[in-house]
Amino acid sequence: MLLNNKLLISVAGSGKTTYLVRSALRIKDPLLITTFTEANEKEIRKKFCEINGHIPANVTIQTWFSFLIQHGVKPYQGSVFTEKINGLLLVNEASGIKFTTKTGIKVQYSEAEEFEKHYFSKNGKIYSDKLSKFVIRCNEKSGGLVIKRLAKIFKNIYFDEVQDLAGNDLELLKLIFKTNIKTILVGDPRQVTYLTHNERKNSQYRDGNIKQFILDKCSKYCMVDEQILRYSHRNSAEICGFSSLLYPEFEKSRPCECCECRSGINDHSGVYLIKSTDIEKYCLEFNPVVLRHQLAVEPEWNFGNCKGLGFDRVLIYPTGPIRDFLKTGLLTKKVKDRSGSIKEKYSLDRAKFYVALTRARYSVAIVCDYDENDIFISGLKKY
Repeated sequence: MLLNNKLLISVAGSGKTTYLVRSALRIKDPLLITTFTEANEKEIRKKFCEINGHIPANVTIQTWFSFLIQHGVKPYQGSVFTEKINGLLLVNEASGIKFTTKTGIKVQYSEAEEFEKHYFSKNGKIYSDKLSKFVIRCNEKSGGLVIKRLAKIFKNIYFDEVQDLAGNDLELLKLIFKTNIKTILVGDPRQVTYLTHNERKNSQYRDGNIKQFILDKCSKYCMVDEQILRYSHRNSAEICGFSSLLYPEFEKSRPCECCECRSGINDHSGVYLIKSTDIEKYCLEFNPVVLRHQLAVEPEWNFGNCKGLGFDRVLIYPTGPIRDFLKTGLLTKKVKDRSGSIKEKYSLDRAKFYVALTRARYSVAIVCDYDENDIFISGLKKY
């Protein structure tokens, strides 16, 4: 059976955006490309201009939240809520909290009994983590008109960075799969630096487990391809090998062998530890882009915000947990939960560190004031 929908599992630097843009340029019917971050939306627009000179009239590019508001909330909002919605409120944790128990458990307002407080802030803005669920309610109450309307507008929908979708976003994917819309989803399960929300719905498919969601829930409608985007056209072999240490459960990333990708002159490659006293000298010699976990000041980048971008060389300011990993190679630690049980927990934000490492084509320098006798994991050089 020929399936309309395809999930492409990729690695960093595999050319996800280029693949989507080139695929889109072969399509003449109305086509939507959606992604989670505004930075990646801009990168898609930039890629169209680089390859084609302009964005074709049949192509619409917008962020996931913007897409949900325009095509999910506005057309049929009245079927579930008649008051004015005053925009979107971005939240980083569960919203609509009624109270917190003595043990620290946050209890939300009930959707059934306290609908407005469940979905909206005091000033009438819809919570970002409830947006896709609200769209699903609109679709249910309107007799499926939200999805039917979408299928009339777009013949094709491409999802970039699909690993960032979660919860009811995945339920929306299922509804779209069942239409005649042709979809392509691309994502790297190692790069879950954002989640659209943190609800219990489909929680087993968080942290980049989109492939398993497709296999479990959507195998009749969507195929999985792990071959097309399996090679990195950006990262050197040393960077591929070192970044793969963060995700031993996945196949190791490998560099492509394209002559065009590997033709650049390079006299400094690999992953280095650099002392803070050598930073000025190093920057003068190699001009790396500086990456920080947070609080970056332009032209520096935060780890999460630089996703989708590529540079010749980067200089990373690591967090304490990252420095510990460089010495021990341990990704997890044992912690006690609220009940007193011992559980394994990731000791560092490996997704954001993976993103930072894989921005570089040739070399990565990690700031670390080491002693000459200090021992580190394999794959690191001392500058």
